[in-house]
Amino acid sequence: MLPLDAVRLTVRAIALGLLIGTSQALAAEAEHALALHGEPKYGPGFEHFDYVNPQAPTGGTLKLANVAASTFDSLHPFILRGTPAEGIGRVFDTLTVQSLDEPFTQYGLIAESMAVADDHSSVTFNLREAARFHDGEPITADDVAWTFRRLREDGHPRYRAYYADVDRVEVVDPQTVVFHFATTDNAELPLILGQLPVLPAHDWADRDFTATTLTPPLGSGPYRVASVEQGRRVVYERVKDYWAADLPVNRGRHNIDRISYDYYRDGTVALQALKAGEYHLRRENVARNWATAYDTPAVESGLLKRVEIPHDRPAGMQGFFFNTRRAIFEDPQVREALAYAFDFEWTNENLFYGAYQRTRSYFQNSELAATGLPSEAELDILEPYRDQLPERVFTEAYDPPATAGGSRRANLRRALALLREAGWAVRDGTLTHVETGRTMAFEILLVSPSFERVVLPFKRNLERLGAEVSVRTVDPTQYQNRMEQFDFDMTVHVAPQSLSPGNEQRDFWSCEAAEVSGSRNVAGVCDPVIDALVAKVIDAPDREALVTRTRALDRVLQWHFYAIPNWSIDRFRLAYWDRFGRPPENPPYGLALDSWWVDPERAARVDNR
Repeated sequence: MLPLDAVRLTVRAIALGLLIGTSQALAAEAEHALALHGEPKYGPGFEHFDYVNPQAPTGGTLKLANVAASTFDSLHPFILRGTPAEGIGRVFDTLTVQSLDEPFTQYGLIAESMAVADDHSSVTFNLREAARFHDGEPITADDVAWTFRRLREDGHPRYRAYYADVDRVEVVDPQTVVFHFATTDNAELPLILGQLPVLPAHDWADRDFTATTLTPPLGSGPYRVASVEQGRRVVYERVKDYWAADLPVNRGRHNIDRISYDYYRDGTVALQALKAGEYHLRRENVARNWATAYDTPAVESGLLKRVEIPHDRPAGMQGFFFNTRRAIFEDPQVREALAYAFDFEWTNENLFYGAYQRTRSYFQNSELAATGLPSEAELDILEPYRDQLPERVFTEAYDPPATAGGSRRANLRRALALLREAGWAVRDGTLTHVETGRTMAFEILLVSPSFERVVLPFKRNLERLGAEVSVRTVDPTQYQNRMEQFDFDMTVHVAPQSLSPGNEQRDFWSCEAAEVSGSRNVAGVCDPVIDALVAKVIDAPDREALVTRTRALDRVLQWHFYAIPNWSIDRFRLAYWDRFGRPPENPPYGLALDSWWVDPERAARVDNR
């Protein structure tokens, strides 16, 4: 006799076959996990992820801080309007959950199992009958379909890019939902759909999905909102009767009863608050602080820990991004020239205590990064576009300008030479376009005052070239509004990446995204070759092809000079009070803070210091 769960799956498969064709339905075998390439690390009977402690105790409090000088005005993270509270994602469960010790594998959460059609034309999610929202109502296929439609029609613009290849969603029965695809070449799409947060349709029946709100949302995740002080603090409490607590993907996770985020407008104040014990843990992103600001008795005694945790996560691209929608930055030769004005070596030595490495790739710190000359496999991809690409894509390894050995003056001379070739000349001390008379005048937009010390030397070098440069630091709300409308000339921006690039690349680099307010195509990239290469990345049939195609895309982005690369680091820098236990090994692709727990003895020692 089949187990009850197997009987249910069989019945669903039969029902699905009656609706969409028996041969396709029966050919698609239900699985406990979806791996983009290869096989899942954890088999059907796994008990927990390797990087957790399944016997971790529960209880206690974790106090965190938002130290980015930003505030929040919404508990609705799925739309463009407003700034959502830090940590709000803890409230919502998704169809599947990603492991942090594999490049990209999704395991069932709300979904009990998943079945991808043999021809990759659809994916079926079979929902767990035990899945519940926090009000006790069951999570159904109707909720999944409703959420998908709302996100694509009324949600943040990024969802339209993510789900562009989905043709339609079909509810088969209360526990079965099918997504039909517009293409059979997008191998990542089933996993992307697995990341869908499932919202309660009944809770939104009389509310405007497009409006911001501070009403605590109804979710199904391990936490719910306990209290809110707008712009100052948000507190989450662990759901004691959380429906999915004992699932293999959750064992050893979500151990802490209360998690709070305090908001600080000033980074120095926030650092002092950590030292005073007003919150418990801080990811340190300021090299100067890491090198000099933790010389305290608490660190010396071991009560305040200061640790570095290596990781293999791609760093993406942090840099000075040009807005190529601006006429002065349309010419890639101009963008290349201005890159010679940034002195990374001086910046790293004098401001960052030598902590960083220069970013060279849009997929930094991963095997996806293009290095050296293109391989034969990359050339096969790039050759059809040779007439539309810079020759250096094929003949040179990209390397941003360096000043090691005191070559700053030489770099500025090189910049002026490139600018002259691009039709610019210095007239009365000002860079001027020879044909139009337009001057080289632009603004660098910042949101963090701490970044001014990096930008001002860069500004001085640009002014030596004859550019008229202003630096403007604005409050977070104004910055967000301006970035959403692409109302800037140049800004410091991070384009994050994963080990499995796919659909999101449209939102970063496509012509369509360049014109969509709130997209992540900050630079305004619009190039038919890049659009074609993004499509190839999305359509990669296996890991080898994905790596090769991503490297080809990387090369083209590098040689178009959309950003002046900054720097990166391949480790998490953490300062935290010794209140916690954590597994002995951290996974390679994330911090896994949700696997930590409060150790009562350690917490008492800290509290009684």
